[in-house]
Amino acid sequence: MSKAPFKQYQDSVVDKLQKAFSQEKEIQLAARWIADCLKIEGWIYTTGTGHSHMLAEEIFYRAGGFARVRPIFDEALMLHKDAAASTDVERTEGYAAKLLESYPISSKDVFFISSNSGRNAVPIEIAQLAKEKGAKVIAITNLQHSKSVQSRHSSGLKLYQIADLVLDNFGEIGDASIAFDGLDGKVGATSTVIGTALLQSIMVQAVGLLLEEGITPEVYISSNSDAGEANNQALLTQYKPLVKGL
Repeated sequence: MSKAPFKQYQDSVVDKLQKAFSQEKEIQLAARWIADCLKIEGWIYTTGTGHSHMLAEEIFYRAGGFARVRPIFDEALMLHKDAAASTDVERTEGYAAKLLESYPISSKDVFFISSNSGRNAVPIEIAQLAKEKGAKVIAITNLQHSKSVQSRHSSGLKLYQIADLVLDNFGEIGDASIAFDGLDGKVGATSTVIGTALLQSIMVQAVGLLLEEGITPEVYISSNSDAGEANNQALLTQYKPLVKGL
């Protein structure tokens, strides 16, 4: 008897998590960049298009997350307003420049860009612009998928070819991982669960590095805990004027 579909999905996720966490050098380096960024009062920028915007939400205003995070959320690139239209916007060259106009990205900063395919114009141009401003750019992407398709950008480049550091989510081509007889296409996407695990591992490692150096980082505590309310209110008072959407 074959495994139940949910067990097949579990096996797929566990296998990909093991591969993702084998990227020890990349995780350590990303964490070092985060620690160095926070030591000089830089910012952690984060963004993603389509479902990848959830990775940006993962490290923003999150229990246990750093306070100095600036997410870039744009309704036209997300799913809650017009999901189908967001696909077209993501492919529009020049959109990224307008999107970044009001963000003072600098060489002090680290910029996470999440895109499963890494082939569309907006994430590609965000990476280019962030690098031009001196930020260290970290891509979370699906290398197998990205290398199997053509870029949709006039440069011919894909996100992984631009970023300073690349973390692979080891996903399937097309993201979904489980096939069924009689069904065209697979089900069970894995990019979100693997991507968020990679992000959190980097943040945890960065906290460890900072504490080793005698620096206590500013982090949010669950606002549903007794200790969290006062801690978070102090951070909100300090950072709400500086962070859009906080």
